Amino acid sequence: MKPSSDSVHERNMDLLAARVALLFLLLVLGASGQAQTFTTLYKFTGGSDGAFPYAGLIQDQAGNLYGTASSGGDLNCGDGYGCGVVYKLDTAGTETVLYSFIGYPSDGEAPQTPVVRDNAGNIYGTTASGGSTHDGTVFKVDSTGKETVLYSFTGQSDGCWPYQGLVRDKAGNSYGTTYGCGSDNAGTIFKVGSAGNFAVLHSFAGYPSDGGAPQYGHLTIDKFGNLYGVTSLYGSTGCIYGCGVLYELSKKGKLTVLRGFAGGTTDGCFPYGSVVQDKSGNLYGTAHACGSYGYGTIWKVSKKGKETILHNFAGGTSDGCYPLAGITRDSKGNLYGVTDGCGANGYGTLYELSAKGTLTLLHSFDYSDGEAPDGEVLRTAKGTLFGTTAYGGKRGPYCDGYDCGTVWKYVP
Repeated sequence: MKPSSDSVHERNMDLLAARVALLFLLLVLGASGQAQTFTTLYKFTGGSDGAFPYAGLIQDQAGNLYGTASSGGDLNCGDGYGCGVVYKLDTAGTETVLYSFIGYPSDGEAPQTPVVRDNAGNIYGTTASGGSTHDGTVFKVDSTGKETVLYSFTGQSDGCWPYQGLVRDKAGNSYGTTYGCGSDNAGTIFKVGSAGNFAVLHSFAGYPSDGGAPQYGHLTIDKFGNLYGVTSLYGSTGCIYGCGVLYELSKKGKLTVLRGFAGGTTDGCFPYGSVVQDKSGNLYGTAHACGSYGYGTIWKVSKKGKETILHNFAGGTSDGCYPLAGITRDSKGNLYGVTDGCGANGYGTLYELSAKGTLTLLHSFDYSDGEAPDGEVLRTAKGTLFGTTAYGGKRGPYCDGYDCGTVWKYVP
């Protein structure tokens, strides 16, 4: 029987609908194939180019990236492995060493922190050791590559071992912290002017009334000049000598503990890295350990000090563990960060925590593309993410048996 024109029309419409659906599926798959692109931009060799980039990155308007590597550079420095470098990575992935540290007593050693850059192209940062008494330095590298030691720590009341980077105000002053020394041997918060004039703003008192031993990342400054940060140890609650604190240092120099972390299974402990502040004044960060599974947390603390746990890291292959870096926040409230360990391959993760609280692993490091991402994620206006790994990548002759670290890029 000859089919009716209506049935032929219906069949043709069904075929057309199927083709449209298939085309749509292919477009979606093509779009998703283009999305979520992870690229290793550079693998350090441990020679003159540097090794072990613990710190995160900054970017200029041309798209160049800047950071520090804690070893490599001038191999005549220190124990023959180099004292670290300040480097630039252009958009083609070509690295340029802007400065190689030459070490104690005239220069710094072992930069482990992110740098900041002013409008003239000068770069500022800290070294964890070196300087006149081997207690660390604050340095400036100008656009020609000339370095100036702005301050050399003495290991006395001024502090020692600046394991955090700097933040700058509009007047050109730099603010940072030291891990140790100070009046109570728990570290300090300091200010360095553009001419090198130095002042201690606060000496951490340690357990039980105050925090101490700040590490990784940098301070956060608001529009009023108040400073915010975390300390990895001390405080009055949890743990043997406290689990660390979140604090505010007012422009007038008054320190207020906003939150003492309690540890255990209901709270995080040992917060590292930077904190980020939203328009309402809420602060966000990570804790390295404790929480429901013992692998750390992502937290939010209101202006009044009320804490909300946004995520408990569960470890294993489907989640991260032990974050050493803080988080980055976009305008929609999504958070981005890295964990030092766990993930599909056990070498650390890159994650997104949506504003609704859903965590997605964007990438699990596999050692060939990096291991142990410890520096905070840089997010551009277009949503591209950049970061570093302290290890993994490419094994060099001067990395003491380790692979020397990487710089990576993630396009969502």
